[in-house]
Amino acid sequence: MNESNALIVHSALVVRSPFDDSLLDIYRRQHGDVSLHWTPTSVLMKNIENGQQCDVVIVTDPAMDELEAQGIIDPATRQPLVISRIGFAVKKGEPAPDTSDRQKLIETLRNGRSICYSIGGASGIHFKSVLKTLGIEQEIDAKACPIPEGFTAEKLITGDADLAIQQISELLVVPGVEISGYLPDDLQKVTAFSIACFTHSPRKQHGRQLIDIVTAARAAEAYQKFGLESRH
Repeated sequence: MNESNALIVHSALVVRSPFDDSLLDIYRRQHGDVSLHWTPTSVLMKNIENGQQCDVVIVTDPAMDELEAQGIIDPATRQPLVISRIGFAVKKGEPAPDTSDRQKLIETLRNGRSICYSIGGASGIHFKSVLKTLGIEQEIDAKACPIPEGFTAEKLITGDADLAIQQISELLVVPGVEISGYLPDDLQKVTAFSIACFTHSPRKQHGRQLIDIVTAARAAEAYQKFGLESRH
């Protein structure tokens, strides 16, 4: 199947690892080509608002509620997908700092050289609110290296940061890093993601086939491997 007939999917970054690792291969073997575009939910929503079209979309539940209310997605195709938690990564081989409670997190952030977070991602937006809650926003931002979008752990490899924060599954996209811990429970944000077909997709049958694959019970293992929890 050529690119012009490929199923077009626009997705939040959160499921990139399990999709690339195994789930997309299942679809391609059974049904044909798929064209994936990975974008943070906030950026993706702006793109859709500006007229971007696709066949299948994966975004956070509140964002999907908006798309459903606007008639952009077909509610009959909407399915819950995964739950994601926010954590930290360091370059492989580096000591793992303690982020287990508020005080330890404050000490870690103050003692660290630089932390990377994503301005456009749900994790980075939440992290900014955490810094404000802890009363250290200006202090930490003065030495942080935020990125507009993409994978924060890449800054560990380049040496621009010694600590990266993002959804666990997004941190694990980058080779050569390891998870060092999670946000403390009282500061954690658990984010739920859903998948659906665009209402006017010309490839809705293929979209449903992809949705069936990525929400099947056997997909749970693929998600778990990358720090995600299946909602099925």
